[in-house]
Amino acid sequence: MITPDNQILTSFDIGQLRLKNRFAVAPMTRVSATEGGNATETMARYYERFAKGGFGLVITEGLYTDQKFSQGYPFQPGIADEEQSLTWRAVTDRVHDHQSSICAQLMHAGALNQSSRSAAPCAIRPKGTQIPFYYGSGQYPVPQAMTDEDIADAIDGFAQAAKRAIEVSGFDGVEIHGANGYLLDQFLTGYTNQRTDRWGGDVRHRLGLILEVVRAVRKAAGSAAVGIRISQSKVNDYEHKWPEGEAAAEVIFGSLADANVDFIHVTEFEAWKPAFDGVDASLIALSRRFAANVPVIANGGLHDLHHAEQALQDGANIISLGKAALANPDFPERLVSNHGFADFEPSILRPIANIKDSELA
Repeated sequence: MITPDNQILTSFDIGQLRLKNRFAVAPMTRVSATEGGNATETMARYYERFAKGGFGLVITEGLYTDQKFSQGYPFQPGIADEEQSLTWRAVTDRVHDHQSSICAQLMHAGALNQSSRSAAPCAIRPKGTQIPFYYGSGQYPVPQAMTDEDIADAIDGFAQAAKRAIEVSGFDGVEIHGANGYLLDQFLTGYTNQRTDRWGGDVRHRLGLILEVVRAVRKAAGSAAVGIRISQSKVNDYEHKWPEGEAAAEVIFGSLADANVDFIHVTEFEAWKPAFDGVDASLIALSRRFAANVPVIANGGLHDLHHAEQALQDGANIISLGKAALANPDFPERLVSNHGFADFEPSILRPIANIKDSELA
């Protein structure tokens, strides 16, 4: 059982990044930047309160990486140019003031674009409907199929965004968003990637774009930490499971380990549960099995300390919290002081710009 003297409150190294404890804030889309994608003073205070509350690592909401196709939502923050990147310096400085670390999540929306034109592996309309909270309505538009030039531009967008994140914005590392149905996950998923060229085919070939992005970002980021977020479910398809089961997990996690990522951030709706029907292992356990030496961040319903303990037993090194962190931005401090935790209220999910100043104090 996790207690105030548990190992989760001890320091941990990810590459050259030294964390003061094993609690992280999960990336959460908040659509609260300026219309031009700049971070704001209110956002700086929002992220600072997690560091002030004791989280060892803060991972930002997804930042779009280029001005061509990557933006997913109106008022989503970006890191696609110098101006946007400079606005994040206030955020990183505030987090560092409290001896916490912060990574930028780099995101390309692909077909799940509610902001402008979209591009994806194939011209296939995404499942589901657009998300009203993110200013969308109705069906997703049919994206244009990406050309080789579009794919090369997307890879370069990730790399240049990583370089700006480290050199201009002052982030300690980056997390590549390879999860939740966005562009990289669209290439990984069979029903959204029906290409017949080098980017399509079996799971090993569909993983190709993710590995190319990892290599490009790894080179651009230098010695800074480079991780990746991986999931089965998607924002528009919560029930999805990899049809290849454990065979897919072996290819995906083994290949990411070979690509020298500094961490793998596994997210599932209930992370402690078996990954597939008929097996006992969670996705956390499978990532540990097939990427044995890569630190694992686990996310998904782990505000319950019993479930968090199970995730640690399955091989997680760090526990990341989303809704629980919104309700308890001082979650680690509450654990230490045995203060108890506040329940999550859906109203907390409103855009940061609509949060009262007193709530950001």
